[in-house]
Formats: sequence, C-alpha cells, structure tokens
Amino acid sequence: MLSKFKSILIVLVFIFTQFTTAQETPNPVKYTAHNKGKFYIYWGGNRDSYSKSDIHFKGDDYDFTINNVSAEDHPVGWHINYINPTMMTIPQTNFRLGYFINDHYNISVGVDHMKYIMVQTQTVNISGTYPSSYVGNQINNGQVNLTDETFLTFEHTDGLNYINSEISRVDDFSKYFGITNTDKIQINLTEGVGAGVLYPKTNAKVLGKERHDDFHVSGYGVAAKVGLNLTFFKHYFIQGELKAGYINMPDIRTTALTNDTASQHFTFLQRVISFGGIFNL
Repeated sequence: MLSKFKSILIVLVFIFTQFTTAQETPNPVKYTAHNKGKFYIYWGGNRDSYSKSDIHFKGDDYDFTINNVSAEDHPVGWHINYINPTMMTIPQTNFRLGYFINDHYNISVGVDHMKYIMVQTQTVNISGTYPSSYVGNQINNGQVNLTDETFLTFEHTDGLNYINSEISRVDDFSKYFGITNTDKIQINLTEGVGAGVLYPKTNAKVLGKERHDDFHVSGYGVAAKVGLNLTFFKHYFIQGELKAGYINMPDIRTTALTNDTASQHFTFLQRVISFGGIFNL
C-alpha cells in the first residue's frame, strides 16, 4: 500500500513540475521589441510654407535685388500621380530609405521634392541696375509690380529638390496608450536632424530672356524634424512629420546664358504624411 502511495506521489510531483515549467516559459520576444539591423522605406506627400526672402538676380546687363518676396507651394491634393511612375514628379513627394544602427537610432537618405512658386500678385522693393524700359511701367518709386509677368517669373517647380541624409531617434510610446501587443500596433515618437544639397529645376523668366529650366546643384540645406509613427502588424506604418529647415542657394541658373544667375536663402516648414514598411533582410 505504501509503495503504491509513493508511486502515485512521484507521478503527481512529475506532472506538477512539468506544468510549472510550462507556465514559467517566457513569451517569445516580439518582433517590434528591437530595431537594430532593420531597414525601412517610405513614400509620401508634403505641404510647405516658406519665409519671405531677398532674391538677387545678376547678368551681363543687370544686377538687382527684390526684397521680402513671398512664395508658396503647389499642392495637387490626393492624386493618382503619387503612385504613377510616369507622373511622380508632379505632386510634392517624399522618399526615404533608412537603416537602424541600434534599437533607437537610424541613418537614412532621401529626397524631399518640394515646390516653390514666387507669388506673382505682389509689389516688392527693388534695388540695383536693370533696363530702363521697365521704369514707369512695372517699376515705380523703387518698387516693382510683378503681376503681369513681363519683368520676372520665378519658381522651383520640378522642383525644390532637397537631397539629404538624416540621423533619427525612435522611441516606443505604446505603453502610454495602454498598448501591450506592439506586434499588432505600435506608436513611436521620432526626432531627427539632417543636411543635404539643393538640386532644383528652376523655371524663371528674367527680363524676357529664354529660360534655362534644367536641373542644377544650387546650394545646401539643413533641417530638424519630429514625427509620430504608427506601425501595424510588425511591418507596415504611417508616419506624420513636421520638418523645419534652412535653405541657401547661391548659384541658381535662370536663363540660357551661363552668366545669368540668382541667389536666395530662406527657411521652410514642411508637413509630411508617408506610408512605408520596416523589415529585416
């Protein structure tokens, strides 16, 4: 009888041990718990605001500056052109490819395809030298009326291309929203800084001369950003960003004559919505 009791006790202890061990086995590590070694890519659109700027135009027979010039972007709204390979340069777009060097920091390269259009319906101060034929018509008392487009049109519409690299930090804020399974949905805060070159295709008509309208490395830019990232099912995300920066372009091509140039510098504020994926190779 005693031996039977011992046998039953041994069996019960064995079963209890196996059950306890199974209960203590930790949950598998979530895919979203670590970022090191992951790549990401995104594509999206932007809206832009620009500070006023002084624009200096120079050529063989003129050298003038217009002051406090207003400019705006050129949105097309939600449009099929964002995903049409033959029409992607028409809307204002953002592309970025990045790599996480550790769980929090990533490095990336990308293109912010913005559009910059000088507001035509404005009168601004002008100084310097210019053909006398415009005096009394477009130019009066040190001011030029740009409305009829005969004196000047000026835009970077294909576009104000900011080709840049960035370093960014990402932090998981899911727990502050009560989210425990980040492999289904994850909320991240991201911040970053970057720098790059400006490669615009400037469309300008200066004093009626033939326009240049071709891509040209014109200067540099720096920027800082903050954004909110929503990642779904481990691999797919929507990201919203606010990016503020400074652009300096001392060498803008304006006409078919190589001696005709322009220069300007200004600040910008960019609002970005993008869609992307994150993955391990």
